[in-house]
Amino acid sequence: MAQALDAILEIFSWVGFGAAVVFGVAAIVVWASDGSWLPAEAYLDEDGRALRWIDDAGEVNAADLAEHDRDHLGAGGTAPIWYRHGWRDRMRFTKRPPALRMLVGLAIGGGVLGIVSTIASVVVFFVRQ
Repeated sequence: MAQALDAILEIFSWVGFGAAVVFGVAAIVVWASDGSWLPAEAYLDEDGRALRWIDDAGEVNAADLAEHDRDHLGAGGTAPIWYRHGWRDRMRFTKRPPALRMLVGLAIGGGVLGIVSTIASVVVFFVRQ
């Protein structure tokens, strides 16, 4: 029984730390490849189908607005957005991609699993003594 508990805790430690490393590296890759995004205030076009904003170079950009994105609009048809620096007509409503938050959460969860399993393994070792 004691050997089975030791084996399970050992497996959880390795899986937790391994997941933390894998998801951490994936999060760094997603973060680095995402590029630079700058904040702007976007305005709904006259026809109500596109958002327009002025970038840092003073150029007007536009992006089509999907139906499910209409809830981001505030009073007067405005919305805070993030646009891709150096690109035209690319925007989103969040500073970072949603996948990045998920990957960071999985990396933290894996790290916590590894730490908790390691601590439990040490506690079990000293309790048996």
